[in-house]
Amino acid sequence: MALRKTSLNLGIVVSVRGSVVDIEFKDRLPPIYSLLRTGNEHQISIEVLAQLTSNRVRGIALTPTQGLARGMVVEDTGGPLKAPVGKQILSRMFDVFGNAIDRQGAPNDIQWRSVHGAPPPLARRSTKSEMFETGIKIIDVLAPLERGASAGLFGGAGVGKTVLLTEMIHNMIKQQAGVSIFCGIGERCREGEELYRDMKAAGVLPNMVMIFGQMNEPPGSRFRVGHAALTMAEYFRDDEHRDVLLLIDNIFRFIQAGMEVSGLMGQMPSRLGYQPTLSTELAGLEERIANTDTGAITSIQAIYVPADDLTDPAAVHIFSHLSASIVLSRKRASEGLFPAVDVLQSSSKTATAGIVGERHYLLAQNIRRTLAKYEELKDIIAMLGLEQLSYEDRTLVGRARRLERFLTQPFFTTEQFSGLTGKFVSLEDALDGCERILRDEFKDTPESAFYMIGPVGEAQAKAKAGAIAPADLKGPVDAGEARIKQEVRHGDRAHPP
Repeated sequence: MALRKTSLNLGIVVSVRGSVVDIEFKDRLPPIYSLLRTGNEHQISIEVLAQLTSNRVRGIALTPTQGLARGMVVEDTGGPLKAPVGKQILSRMFDVFGNAIDRQGAPNDIQWRSVHGAPPPLARRSTKSEMFETGIKIIDVLAPLERGASAGLFGGAGVGKTVLLTEMIHNMIKQQAGVSIFCGIGERCREGEELYRDMKAAGVLPNMVMIFGQMNEPPGSRFRVGHAALTMAEYFRDDEHRDVLLLIDNIFRFIQAGMEVSGLMGQMPSRLGYQPTLSTELAGLEERIANTDTGAITSIQAIYVPADDLTDPAAVHIFSHLSASIVLSRKRASEGLFPAVDVLQSSSKTATAGIVGERHYLLAQNIRRTLAKYEELKDIIAMLGLEQLSYEDRTLVGRARRLERFLTQPFFTTEQFSGLTGKFVSLEDALDGCERILRDEFKDTPESAFYMIGPVGEAQAKAKAGAIAPADLKGPVDAGEARIKQEVRHGDRAHPP
């Protein structure tokens, strides 16, 4: 980023405490959020966060501060941190400063825009609610996403948040020809490199931008990378009039970086050590995600939940900005039911008859009732056996187990691990399959035939092809009892992932 060469505003470093730097200016104080540069080759960047006196500011370093010392000259760039925008940023990978980190040199013919944007005014926002189809059965049927809104993927470590995000990138670009922006906040360096290679191999990189603030970078850098990603997304929405899928992995790391910055700046912490400005900082980011008259930014955010506690202040504040909450279950993952979405904890404001239609709404409610009743019956089955249930309850158990397995799905992004070809399932096919299972059209089809398939017709083909183990051919009642007992006690290992 070029520095202003005229009327330079210079200051002197008077204090360095880790990433916190105090600078004294004699001529004029830089405004809040100004970007300052210092060091032998201007390699150290500092963002102004507070004006302490009439001639002194306090900033947070966005880069490592090795070599920074009192008395060093600091140069005011005359503006805030900026992000590159333009068609040329597609298929590229950047850091928070807009530097290309994919070894391909700097992109040409780009503009630079401030990362500190305002949310679109109410007059420009669209009042129409539309469903955003992902091609993933369990999400489209039971927790549909809204176009131009935010959805959260809640879950602890290792339950499949990143895999689900990368599958949505694949489906968005391949099926809807939109632009995807992947924003990695405080995640592992290897994940970014693997994602880049995977997206390149899948042929979706030409319509994708990646920006990373990695785990090893200072908190100031991780705190601003989300704003830089939104600036890029706003360009494609407002200037190119395209729909954008913004994937953030992980929004909890944004809050964590803000907590570190707040602590370094000496602010008094609030509950559980979070920053007192948590709600304001999160809203400043989330409110820029909107559906306008020119296009929509639809955001899907992976959210790490500390100790799987959904009452944690970070999780609670994030919940208030989401139109859909997709909760991933460790128990479901251990049973090999992927994607490991907990249907009974997940919810969506879009799942109303006025938006998704009467048929979809009633079907989703019926599925939830069936799975909730099955959950209640599990303890009885484990203690007394399936034969002690009434005929209606035994039928319901078979129906619920088929639904559970039908709502699993092989992903394109996991083909190399699972050996199963990925499937994109349209909403109509997903609804049709659930409806037919609830009508007991498949009561004679072994339940394992529904595991990891696309449309429901594949279950019959799988059963006819003899791909089912002999024990499964006994039917839902006899074979189901032993499995349910095993599932309640040890987790269902009958169908490993």
